[in-house]
Amino acid sequence: MVSQIESSAPSEILYPESDGQPMANNTEHFEIIVLIKGNLDILFADNPNVFVAGDLFWYPIRGNNKIKYAPDVMVALNRPKGRRSSYKQWEEENQPPQVVFEILSPVNTSVEMDRKLLFYSQYGVEEYYIYNPANNELRVWLRGEYGLDCLDFGQKWVSPRLQIGFDVSGEHWQLSYPDGQPFMTFGELMAQAQAAQQQAEAAQQQAQAAQQRLQQAVPRLLSMGLNREQVADALSLSVEDVEAIAMNL
Repeated sequence: MVSQIESSAPSEILYPESDGQPMANNTEHFEIIVLIKGNLDILFADNPNVFVAGDLFWYPIRGNNKIKYAPDVMVALNRPKGRRSSYKQWEEENQPPQVVFEILSPVNTSVEMDRKLLFYSQYGVEEYYIYNPANNELRVWLRGEYGLDCLDFGQKWVSPRLQIGFDVSGEHWQLSYPDGQPFMTFGELMAQAQAAQQQAEAAQQQAQAAQQRLQQAVPRLLSMGLNREQVADALSLSVEDVEAIAMNL
């Protein structure tokens, strides 16, 4: 008689990519998340070893798919860019995200936020930011000896890890790049790019017009009896430039 031996290998553990909840609870919530995520992408565009994600599940413990959170925005330094269905820490050289952002919405409860703080403190986050757009309040935590410590920073703060600035002295918060330039929305970036293109086109047109005026001035001055050296002095050109223009007439 042949007996069958059942495999003792555990079944593969699934790590869900979504909990079925929306990324944002209102338009303002969504816009702030996109603002942070998009501008951090721009800031670190040339650094292949900075991973920025929004609303991505982070699993800190291999074999446990219950312990997880999906920060509104998280930044993992020294981790390569690339697509991920979730951030499984054991596949990332056991590197937790160093910086996490959460944007409050009316559905967030104090119990939920306390649990998130405990999770981020326990699993290695170094900088934790909570922003409440309803009252323009920013709360900042930095890792201390025993976990994340809440800081009293006034109205302005610079991230030690990212070097971006935070300013809540006005009606709404303002985030800025290390050089002081403000974070911008996609629409603002498009408008800036279009303005820069229009300026470049205007400069090119001005250069072409100036070149045309020179080409018209050279034969006129030569016809007046000036030699090429005199024309060059009058137009602040080299003799070679005058000769080149004259040859193309």
